[in-house]
Amino acid sequence: MKLAGFLFVLLLLAAGCKPAAAPSADAGRQTYAAHGTIQKIPADHRSVTIAHDAIPGYMMAMTMDFPVQDTNTLAGLAPGDVINFQLVVSTNDDWVQNLQHVGQTTLSTPPAPAPVPELKPGDLMPDVEFTTESGARRHFAEFRGSAVAFTFFFTRCPLPDYCPRMNRNFAATRDLLLAATNAPANWQLLSLSFDPDIDTPATLATYASAYRGDNPNKWLFASVTTSALTDIAPRLDLMIMRQHGTISHNLRTIVLDPQGRIHHLFDGNTWTPQQLANALLEAARQP
Repeated sequence: MKLAGFLFVLLLLAAGCKPAAAPSADAGRQTYAAHGTIQKIPADHRSVTIAHDAIPGYMMAMTMDFPVQDTNTLAGLAPGDVINFQLVVSTNDDWVQNLQHVGQTTLSTPPAPAPVPELKPGDLMPDVEFTTESGARRHFAEFRGSAVAFTFFFTRCPLPDYCPRMNRNFAATRDLLLAATNAPANWQLLSLSFDPDIDTPATLATYASAYRGDNPNKWLFASVTTSALTDIAPRLDLMIMRQHGTISHNLRTIVLDPQGRIHHLFDGNTWTPQQLANALLEAARQP
């Protein structure tokens, strides 16, 4: 499984955790003081991977990829640097700022995972079973004849730039496709939770309404069992790690053609609704 491009996100808010000092808020933003160790800095300096301590009042200790708004923020910093920093969370975004070097440590290199053959465009998507928001059990094969775009999420995702962004993008994609004239109508959106114990059908139904209102047309919410994910996740380059009550995962969005073959794979959260709409329409026209 490739490590590049992983966008880690936390499952569980630190329940009952009180901040030592209240976070500052400005026009819908909240700023949290944090401490951690830099694990990785990509060449473009647009993000940084930090193994951070628990952030009081917001999240438990976790290793995550954080965006930065100014690439100069990371000037002079390197993996192994121990830092104090601020996490800023707004309605639709989050980022880190004011990274201050306070120490140094030696990073350990984890063993490389065993290689797993990944699915690629043209490959048939395995017929995974999932449980929908209505409690029905369904399979990917039931959507043959339609192009399908699916992504992974969980309802308690705390960072707006991750799972919530996937949902906002799906909502915007659906609007684009429903408004398109002379466009194929054989398409479907599918949002799959990897947290079935918490994301029950009733929970999913309530959560879905926040993004699609009372109109479920062509957008289905469902959950996938842990056993099914164990089999399919490595083949989709989807990383899900459960540890100490938390879950880390990256973001993967996949488009299938009407024959159930993989048409396109989107990594991370930088794709746009228009790009997904274009990919779905292109897939829908495939024989």
